[in-house]
Amino acid sequence: MATASRLPADKSCMNSHPPATPWHELEAQHIAAQHGVDLGLGLPHAEALQRAGQHGPNELQAKARPGPWTLLVEQFKDFMVLVLLAAAVISGLIGDLTDTLVILVIVLLNAGIGFVQSWRADQAMAALQQLAAAQATVLRDGQPQLVAASTLVPGDVVLLEAGNQVPADLRLFEIAQLHLDESALTGESVTAPKAVAPLPAGEAAAQALGDRLNMAFKGTTATRGRGRGLVVATGMHTELGKVARLLDGADRSTPLQQRLAAFGKRLSIGVLMICALIFGVGLLRGEPPLLMLLTAISLAVAAIPEALPAVVTVLLALGARRMVAVQVLVRRLPAVETLGSVSTICSDKTGTLTQNRMHAELVLAQDERWVPGDAAVTPMQAETLRAAALCNDARPAEANPDEWTGDPTETALVLAALSAKLDKTRLDAEAPRVQEQPFDSERKRMTTFHRSGEHFVAYTKGAPESLLPCCTAQWTPQGPQPLDATALLAAAEALAAQGLRVLGLARRDHPQLPDTNSIAAVESELHWLGLIALIDPPRPEAKAAVRDCISAGITPVMITGDHPATAVAIAHRLGIVSDANATVLTGQQLAAMDEAALRAQVLQVRVYARVDPAQKIRIVEALQAGGQFVAMTGDGVNDAPALKRADIGVAMGRGGTDVARESASLVLLDDNFASIVGAVREGRRIYDNIRKFVRYAMTGNSGEVWTIFLAPLFLLPIPLLPIHILWVNLVTDGLPGLALAAEPAEPGLMQRPPRPPAESLFAQGMWQHILGFGLLIAALCLGVQHWAIASGHAHWQTMVFTVLTLAQMAHVLAIRSEHLPLWRIGLRSNLPLLGAVLFTFALQLAIIYVPVLQAIFKTQALSLGELGICIAAAAVVGVAVELEKLWRRRSRLK
Repeated sequence: MATASRLPADKSCMNSHPPATPWHELEAQHIAAQHGVDLGLGLPHAEALQRAGQHGPNELQAKARPGPWTLLVEQFKDFMVLVLLAAAVISGLIGDLTDTLVILVIVLLNAGIGFVQSWRADQAMAALQQLAAAQATVLRDGQPQLVAASTLVPGDVVLLEAGNQVPADLRLFEIAQLHLDESALTGESVTAPKAVAPLPAGEAAAQALGDRLNMAFKGTTATRGRGRGLVVATGMHTELGKVARLLDGADRSTPLQQRLAAFGKRLSIGVLMICALIFGVGLLRGEPPLLMLLTAISLAVAAIPEALPAVVTVLLALGARRMVAVQVLVRRLPAVETLGSVSTICSDKTGTLTQNRMHAELVLAQDERWVPGDAAVTPMQAETLRAAALCNDARPAEANPDEWTGDPTETALVLAALSAKLDKTRLDAEAPRVQEQPFDSERKRMTTFHRSGEHFVAYTKGAPESLLPCCTAQWTPQGPQPLDATALLAAAEALAAQGLRVLGLARRDHPQLPDTNSIAAVESELHWLGLIALIDPPRPEAKAAVRDCISAGITPVMITGDHPATAVAIAHRLGIVSDANATVLTGQQLAAMDEAALRAQVLQVRVYARVDPAQKIRIVEALQAGGQFVAMTGDGVNDAPALKRADIGVAMGRGGTDVARESASLVLLDDNFASIVGAVREGRRIYDNIRKFVRYAMTGNSGEVWTIFLAPLFLLPIPLLPIHILWVNLVTDGLPGLALAAEPAEPGLMQRPPRPPAESLFAQGMWQHILGFGLLIAALCLGVQHWAIASGHAHWQTMVFTVLTLAQMAHVLAIRSEHLPLWRIGLRSNLPLLGAVLFTFALQLAIIYVPVLQAIFKTQALSLGELGICIAAAAVVGVAVELEKLWRRRSRLK
């Protein structure tokens, strides 16, 4: 091996930044000279220490992140939380310690949950840091040494062998059959054969990482062969480090968080204004100031749904627990709801929609096709498979001889031969390998020589366009036949257009072992055997999952680093595109587009190929700019930034990397794309139930506010005491509200389109319902109050109190569906809610009729007639809701 004499280092190139000319376009010797290193000796130990001080450790660095106390304090910055804390303090000062404790417990509970979520969200960078190789073999002072990977510096010479993880970005200068698994960084399912020659100037600059054959990138793994490379980038300057930088952005809030924050702020301001107005009007009417202050505070606490965050958290937590049953782990609770509103799912191909395992699709020999699993093979097909098994470096696994390890393509060929009852182990014994010519990326061929009796057989496999020119005839058991190379090449191209990786097989008999120093002569006058087409097959369940997503109004989009033909073929098989010639947007085309052009394309394109991590983010952001809620599924390091930037990230649990899982909101425990369908269903159900709770709680609170606010205007006394308001708030927002979490999904849930991205939580007539039925409850309460006072009933305040409580029970039963009547749903379909309503009714009766409780809550026993009037007034609310649903059903039919 030629070496370069050690030269003074060029300081402009002795850093981890890429030079003016990319590393992959430069000769290795030129780069070595720039770094002042002899490729045969490596760096001196002293020089390595000096450079380590200059460049710092070869680690992925995260920017300073907020500490635990900062994260905890941030949980109390929400305006609604501050108002509730103020109310709690005032309530405590005036003696209402029970209400103070209730508010504080709810606020602290939600702060704790938010703290845990924020803390977990900061673990993505830690996972990236753990991804780096712990150790590396380097050449220093002419001797191989095992050193910590963090100590590598630009200019180090790294030695790679099969199984090693690449510890830094390397410019390769010496290889022997070196193949790297770059799927975690590039998305390629096929291992990449490496080369040492510089790539053409200018052209390579636009190529994806997977096309830079003379480079080895940090975080990838050597699967075969060995090699040596010169470190050209370390730490955050590596391609993996660039991915880490992309992860440094702040977490995006989910739509539910945004809606609840905006709603809580507006509601709190409005309620405080109303309470101040009620307090002022009460003073003007001569009401006792202390009573009016207590009433105003109690009304503020009742009107602001402090149970809303807790109930929403419970709804999401219960949904998350249910999702585990369908193999979905929720890392961030609000994301449960967000998945139900997603309109586009951007999915990585390798390992997500496909099995990340090469599979022989068919064997084509003498125009006859054989698919693995078919009963029998022809002699031509058998010889093609024999060649594929013998010209092959796969080997039995040490732990299990029935399994094979090695390059995924070669293991797929061995398994294809085995399905035709051709066992590689037996074939190797019958025709032992005596010589070989390894695969070369320039020749695109590999040849092995085997002893067969008194003579030798050479089997060659490689790219059809490279192998066919070396062939002079078609092999048959009866003897050579004429070869139609043009037809065979057309057949190979047709298979490649279907997204298949096509290999050609040929053979040649030698009376004696040839001299492989003249490889061109050895790999000539070959006899053609056949073609084998391979593919990383789709997951069996993925096609049905894609179909279900489409029926739910969700657009699936494939984003992959793989070849365009492969990408569109898999997309067509899965049903992502209906046309096998559908438009595919490549990374090179993306790089030439400005943002406006990309936004004009993204809503039509369903398949993206040869894209890098930054381009994945551009696609996600362009979709979001087009009004889409975007989910991103993936498993590799290359997916992590897009997982974090998307509205919701969905990572693979088994095959996924740590960084992908830490960056995601949901993790598919079984790596099953179909599990997303179950998650979507659950997310939609949960969002429906959250809307039902908000409809129920806000209507009840609205009724309480209107009752207190309108009574003075109708010259009626304050209808409720503070203790009544607090009691109604406790029993109605408590168990019945929580029981809505158990409400089953409504029929047709997965046949309706996703919610529009800008849709308010109060859309589809909810705010009108809250306002209208709040006024109806107030009218019923004030009507009963007026009638009772006018007719001389001394228990009018207890009657108003009872009507307000029972009206909300009737309301919660009726709003279980926005369209279906209660008798269609059935009372037994949500037993927890039915039990909560009956329990609340029993508690109300106890307050009315138990003497001890009468003294505490200032109530009087109602006569049977008075109780009947209260129940009848409350039932009016349920009847009115059913009439509203009837009107909705008829409106939908028009």
